[in-house]
Amino acid sequence: MQIDLDRLGVHDSVETVFPPAELADFLAGLPVDVAVVDDDEIDTCDAIVTLEHRDAFLDLDWVHSIQAGVDRFPEDEFEADGVVLTNSTGIHDRTIGETVAGYLLSFARRLHDHVADQQERRWERPEWDEAFTLPGTTACVVGTGTLGSGVADVLGALGVRVTGVRRSADPVPGFERIYATDDLHDAIADADFVIVTVPLTDETYHLFGAEEFATMREDAYFVNVARGSVVDEPALIDALRSDALAGAALDVFETEPLPEDSPLWGMDEVIVTPHCAAYTRDYFRDVGEIVRENVDRLGTGEELHNRVV
Repeated sequence: MQIDLDRLGVHDSVETVFPPAELADFLAGLPVDVAVVDDDEIDTCDAIVTLEHRDAFLDLDWVHSIQAGVDRFPEDEFEADGVVLTNSTGIHDRTIGETVAGYLLSFARRLHDHVADQQERRWERPEWDEAFTLPGTTACVVGTGTLGSGVADVLGALGVRVTGVRRSADPVPGFERIYATDDLHDAIADADFVIVTVPLTDETYHLFGAEEFATMREDAYFVNVARGSVVDEPALIDALRSDALAGAALDVFETEPLPEDSPLWGMDEVIVTPHCAAYTRDYFRDVGEIVRENVDRLGTGEELHNRVV
């Protein structure tokens, strides 16, 4: 693979996650020019690091996504135009795992209730049988890649029995049992928590709908840190309204930002976070390490790390 890299842009869309200048400064020691660029300056670059897609990227040699998911990028067009696409798979395992653990601990220890009560200056203890501890509970993680394995690692340390769902039933370290995707209903039927970490593809679009929510236990909690469209959102809302589920923690939604009129905002047993489960102050460094490695690989002619297209 031959890419003549003279100028690497940090697209200003990454501002949603971290200041683009922080990443540009982190990459300053590379043997190429690194600069923060906006839409009007894309054509001055050979490669770019970005959160969002722009059609102008099709004229570049290499695009790096700061996220693991690449559903925002037209892979077929990238391939047709000879544009290399890499992503940030591998940096979100611990961060996503800790966020999911936070959701589960909130439900178990009723922390979200206490935060809501504080806003109303209300002193109200939970009912005697509301709070519980995590050891002895079961979490079914749908998707056993980087995100799912990170979730399994953190939850396992909290005493949670972790099962997983993937394309095949082959064992995966950190999971007590693995189910094939064809056995999804068997996998989720008895879990206290069902946690979705799969990428969005044609196969996973609306993977969770009315049938899946009906299959889950009425006292189970649903967690989505994957992509919003992995879930049929109206079906989830119906399940929550009818008490077919105990609650949900959602970091991603079919429409983002979540519309102000969404009923999810006002549901007592729903935790809403603004697609930030992986955010940390070191995010730009984690992305930067992948970019640095790939610039080095370009110099030696090696295959790029985390290449998607």
